[in-house]
Amino acid sequence: MNVTDILFILFMVGGLFFFTTATVGLLRFPDFFSRLHATGKGDTLAVLLSLIGLGIYEGFSLTSLKIIFIAVFMFLAQPTATHAISRAGFRSGLKPWLKGEGKS
Repeated sequence: MNVTDILFILFMVGGLFFFTTATVGLLRFPDFFSRLHATGKGDTLAVLLSLIGLGIYEGFSLTSLKIIFIAVFMFLAQPTATHAISRAGFRSGLKPWLKGEGKS
């Protein structure tokens, strides 16, 4: 096992960790905005870590260049989509959860 394999494993495990924590946040947080925040942040970081790991594993090639383009696109698209969804929720009348209220 060389350094490339170790870095690949570390990045993939990091991506898996953030996917898992985003899923837990989706299931456990009380309202729409909290859930969206957890999944938006967690998934963006998880995808980026996973794609970096795949790029390291692939080495310098055309495939790794494509992976870099996908990572840049995901880095731009996921936060934009999260913002658009949260804005649509706010405009449709969803209110943020306040302490002392039940879960929605």
